[in-house]
Amino acid sequence: MQSVSIFLIDANKLFREGMKALFSEGEFRITKEAASFSDVPPPGMMEGDTPELIMMDPASANGTVQAVTVLREQYPTARLVLLASHLDAQEMANAIQAGADAFLMKDISPAALAQSLRLVMIGEKVFPTHLAALLITGKAGANTSANGPTAAKGLSQRETQILERLLQGDSNKMIANHLNITEATVKVHLKSLLRKINASNRTQAAIWALENGFGGKVEKPMEAVA
Repeated sequence: MQSVSIFLIDANKLFREGMKALFSEGEFRITKEAASFSDVPPPGMMEGDTPELIMMDPASANGTVQAVTVLREQYPTARLVLLASHLDAQEMANAIQAGADAFLMKDISPAALAQSLRLVMIGEKVFPTHLAALLITGKAGANTSANGPTAAKGLSQRETQILERLLQGDSNKMIANHLNITEATVKVHLKSLLRKINASNRTQAAIWALENGFGGKVEKPMEAVA
């Protein structure tokens, strides 16, 4: 079986070498590389065959959405995967809407990365599991509150902290450990939080959070999902 050709864009040369070693055999192969988005040649100046998959660290571009838009226009048949060091929910939502096929984290395991790329190559969208529902609804990233979400709904500081942990997919136990409170206290605050924002469950609460400007940097390992 012929390997899928990958164009890797990443400022870290050591990382690029590691990725080439990882994909030295098997179904994927790094055939082209660049240190930044600005180093990517237009199709007419690309040496050799056009890559089937472009994998880029968002930090390698001065403007993720613009880079995704340009790459999608220049290489419409190539799959486009963003491989980032941190998860910014707003950036991820905008990138997917601009045409990216996946937003993966660099702490992903080699096996999960390979499986994610397989899904991308058959036309699936892949992104962190705990934010999957938010992207599917298409509601991530919109800020609908003029005076800020906390003021708009009268959320307490503790409720705001819990809401931010929900965005990271934390369980009640994980939230309790992170905030140094009991699980029972978490449940009390969560019940109050859901009532204030008119949400019936944790997923709806997370959707509300992203709609209302809570989509900051979320540091969380990802799992590949379609």
